[in-house]
Amino acid sequence: MDFKDVAIHAAREAGSVHEKYFQKDFSVTEKTSSFDLVTVADVEAEQTIVSLIKKQYPDHNFLCEEQKYEKTASPYTWIIDPLDGTNNFSSGLPIFCVSIALMAHDEIILGTIYDVTRDELFFAEKGKGSFLNDIPIRVNETAELQRSLLITGFYYNRGEEMIETLENIKSFFKKPILGLRRLGAAALDLCYVASGRAAGFWEFELNPWDFAAGKLIIEEAHGKITDKYGQTVDAGKKSYIVASNGKIHSQMIKILKR
Repeated sequence: MDFKDVAIHAAREAGSVHEKYFQKDFSVTEKTSSFDLVTVADVEAEQTIVSLIKKQYPDHNFLCEEQKYEKTASPYTWIIDPLDGTNNFSSGLPIFCVSIALMAHDEIILGTIYDVTRDELFFAEKGKGSFLNDIPIRVNETAELQRSLLITGFYYNRGEEMIETLENIKSFFKKPILGLRRLGAAALDLCYVASGRAAGFWEFELNPWDFAAGKLIIEEAHGKITDKYGQTVDAGKKSYIVASNGKIHSQMIKILKR
């Protein structure tokens, strides 16, 4: 199996774990706060993904949300969010996914995001385009904020980050914009921009596993992703993320830099 086959197989198997537990009784615990939850599905999905990948590539590195793994000398690192949208999942809201990216040295070369509730698998390889269930996708052509549907996210911190996000929202509506959504699964938000369902997305603070796969999917769909200053994002580090179809990017950055 090559990288693509392994990633897609692992994503679908994780989706099966999601399906097994969704809207059923399962254990839920708190991580860093009462807003930051982890379920048995998060843990089992991560174990499933890592086990499948290790069978093929036992020397590869792993950067995952739920567990730390011993570092190796391999130039390859799998960046994994086994269940993005845990709070939605734990509440029975069907907006969640698994996100798997592969980084070679410091470059993301593969990304796959799978939403089992809609059987939608988003996939990209470096230089080969982005796809939804094997059909090519690309960002939309909206060039004006007033015709743009945007998506944002709220981090678990309810302090300054939340205040800044709310101020951003006020600024966007003063422009105005077509509409704003907060869906609760950043990886899917990025896919929705990549597939043209929304024109832009921003979130104050995202971990690598939240955006690494989506970053490549956006870029291969001819979109743009930066931090709020328009600078390059390091997929291996926590970052402020701004993603768009490229045509409204500078307009978004202008508002977010204030």
